[in-house]
Amino acid sequence: MKHLAEPQTSDLESVAPARATRRSLVLAAAIGTLLISSIESYIVATVMPQIVGELGGFDLFSWVFTAYLLTQAVTIPIYGRLADIYGRKPMLLMAVGLFVVGSILCGFSWSMVSLIGFRIVQGVGSGGIVPITQTVIGDLYSPVERAKLQGWLSSVWAIGSIIGPLLGAFLIAHTIWPMVFWVNVPIALAAITMLALWLHEAPPQRRRHIDYYGSMLMMAGSGVLMFALVEATRFSAGTVIGLFAVAAALLWLFFRNEARAAEPMLPVAMLKNRIVGAGALGCLSLGAIIMGASAFLSLYVQGVMGKGAMIAGIVLMTPSVAWPIGSMLGSIVMVRTSYRVTTISGAAPLLLGSLVLVALVPAAGPWIAGLGSGLIGVGMGLTSNTFTVATQGSVGRELRGVATSTISFARQVGQALGAAVFGGTLNAYLARQGASEDVVDRIMDPTLRQTLTADVLGPLTQAIADGLHQVYIITSVLGLAVLATAWLLPAGLSPLTHGRQP
Repeated sequence: MKHLAEPQTSDLESVAPARATRRSLVLAAAIGTLLISSIESYIVATVMPQIVGELGGFDLFSWVFTAYLLTQAVTIPIYGRLADIYGRKPMLLMAVGLFVVGSILCGFSWSMVSLIGFRIVQGVGSGGIVPITQTVIGDLYSPVERAKLQGWLSSVWAIGSIIGPLLGAFLIAHTIWPMVFWVNVPIALAAITMLALWLHEAPPQRRRHIDYYGSMLMMAGSGVLMFALVEATRFSAGTVIGLFAVAAALLWLFFRNEARAAEPMLPVAMLKNRIVGAGALGCLSLGAIIMGASAFLSLYVQGVMGKGAMIAGIVLMTPSVAWPIGSMLGSIVMVRTSYRVTTISGAAPLLLGSLVLVALVPAAGPWIAGLGSGLIGVGMGLTSNTFTVATQGSVGRELRGVATSTISFARQVGQALGAAVFGGTLNAYLARQGASEDVVDRIMDPTLRQTLTADVLGPLTQAIADGLHQVYIITSVLGLAVLATAWLLPAGLSPLTHGRQP
């Protein structure tokens, strides 16, 4: 397969030599943008009970997260293409700027409805932060340098997962709740300043046209799809099927339009690139896997093992800590071998970790759960970043933004799909066992759990364990899917050879 030549120097410097980009300073700004995104992913959940206590509107609780995640997901592909058309710098500045505005407004919310509205603004900004930042890194650094940097960039998410909840707990205890949203603002403003001063790129070579019709269809179709996935467990089967049918129709119209558009929002030819396709399919599976190793593992540790929230938090921290370890290992393996070998190497701990979770029993200690999720974290680091580096190297600079955003969007869809499938699997199993929803809720509350008699508690925890057993069987199958996508990557292709492939 033929690949576009990959320069071993900065793309941005090669097109704008008069004002050379200062890579180290732009890298520091990129780390700052990734940090605010990672902290935001963890800090808000920590303080939501206090926010609800002041603003009210508990019935809208989940929409504080859903609104943010939906708008973040549907704008990712749009940002990627706009970054290719108008440049990385203006689009990244706009994304971070919208995130800052949304964060400030969230702190001034007077009701749950207003908070949800401002979270939408935050989400629109957040949708561009990660994919465009990764694209900037792709422009500034050669494939070998990108591979080496991925471990350090992944550690930003580990830092966010650790300090986010701790920082949220500290702020809510010693300040006012709006500080939870405002704490990211100084970091974001510093990043904006550094990007404005030191990130330089040449102006577009020619006027480009935006595919407005395609953009609207993409946002509508992906928005309905994500909404159906996120809210699947709350709606009836008929409603969910109807939403999927609407999403399928909108996306069919979108792809039909893209095949005819002169300058499509999502070039169909790019999707035929087997490396981009492998990256998208692999990240779709990885997104679902991480849901099983995080959200549903908490249910096992607390609901089945009967451990407290602190123990569950430590267990859930292991994938985030193990991820950068896997990324750093992947950086070494990627350069010395190939993308395919690195991905296969990552699929092994993914599968092993999933099998450890399949083998979990209620009497097992939480360290066994931590071991399984930690192995999954190592596998995520080895595979996810490899897909990113390989995808960025498989296209030219003019498509790097949309290619990067495509795999980021696939990961988001995978997370929503994993939540829907895993939740539906567990709920269906519990329903067959006759476990009512209110009893399951009681088992998660340490105080209410004590009110359950042994003859009720024992069968119920076993039912939850058996239901989660099925969830982790699906996770194992997804690990096999990641292994299968590895074989789509060309043999022998690596960061060292990517630019020299015939």
